[in-house]
Amino acid sequence: MVIAALFGGLALFLILNVPVGISIGLASLLAIPFTTGLSAGYVPQALFTGCDSFPIMAIPLFILAGELMGAGGVSKRILNVCNVFFGKVTGGLAIVTVIVCMFFAAVSGSGPATVAAVGSMVVPTMLEKGYSKKFTLALIACAGSIGVIIPPSIPMVIYGVSTSTSISNLFLAGFLPGILIGLALIFFCYVYAKKQGWKGDEKVYTTKEKLAAVWDAKWALINPVIILGGIYAGIFTPTEAAAVAAVYAFICGVFIHKELDFKNLFATVGNACSTTATTMVILGCATAFTKILTIQQIPNMITNAIISATDNAFLILMLINILLLVVGCFMDTTPAIMVLAPILLPVATSIGIDPVHFGIIMVVNLAIGFITPPLGINLFVASRVGSEPLETVTKGIIPFILVMIACLLLITYIAPISMILPNLFS
Repeated sequence: MVIAALFGGLALFLILNVPVGISIGLASLLAIPFTTGLSAGYVPQALFTGCDSFPIMAIPLFILAGELMGAGGVSKRILNVCNVFFGKVTGGLAIVTVIVCMFFAAVSGSGPATVAAVGSMVVPTMLEKGYSKKFTLALIACAGSIGVIIPPSIPMVIYGVSTSTSISNLFLAGFLPGILIGLALIFFCYVYAKKQGWKGDEKVYTTKEKLAAVWDAKWALINPVIILGGIYAGIFTPTEAAAVAAVYAFICGVFIHKELDFKNLFATVGNACSTTATTMVILGCATAFTKILTIQQIPNMITNAIISATDNAFLILMLINILLLVVGCFMDTTPAIMVLAPILLPVATSIGIDPVHFGIIMVVNLAIGFITPPLGINLFVASRVGSEPLETVTKGIIPFILVMIACLLLITYIAPISMILPNLFS
């Protein structure tokens, strides 16, 4: 009855188009009468206790930092630097888009924020240069998903809190997978652009112009160094790094670049608050959902069921990947991690998978969920940025999904891609 109430109720509410966070909370309420030791009052209590955590403070701060950097001119300057150095290559503007998303990922931690900030600048230029609408919008949606893989990453913070895994190690583990996916997308863009005859920027930049672009973007370029360097040098924790990122973005936007005034600062903070509120409701309700799962020992039941079906590590990881890819089509990253990480981690550790490695597998899987219909949030953001119907984006997304899945398989079965840096610094 508990399983039927939890998962059946969740499925029902999602089908009825109830917001994800509320769906999780209502499903938890349905299951509480069948759960020993819990009353209906636990769900509102969990809304507070689930968010009462020092590491979770990093989430609203990284969201705010990402919004401030997008509105304050940071992403625009990074784009200019990348275009100066890489724009003349075949498919140069597409390649520049991927590189800018990788840079922006290193300061925002959010996939949709990366799509919105970078897409608003590059999409009109790419269309003007002759790139097709479906390719352009699919590219920015896919490249934006790197925002949750290259650290800092909000989903990694959530996974770390949900499973008591070191967030610093997760950040270290995300570097090489994020770079791998970025390089794979760059290679695909080059090959596809060559086939379509999309040439690079014909303008030749002098050394002086290149140095001028780098100098203009100096504050944007050193931002990831300050944030990530401070974490790994032991100067501050990931949560404190998020606060530093937000303050740094504010100073850059208001006092250095002077592109943030009171009007757009107010709107930017409002966007960050709206996103944070939605995320926190999901976190709080998912805390109650996870508590019920634990009391009923559902993670242990699922672990035993999978292991009894097969003890082949290769097949188990393949089944987990398929499950996560399917879940990513219908559920946002935050609730998916909160609900599934406590269930699937025991399965992974039982076959010798390190919790940090498994965290990267989960995050990459759910990053692909950002670009898979019907609930791929990056698809909706790209559609809005390009002022095109969702169908235009989905028509071009399939080859990008295949590239991401190929990278996922490499990350899943070649553990050193994720683990070499955490092991080196441990």
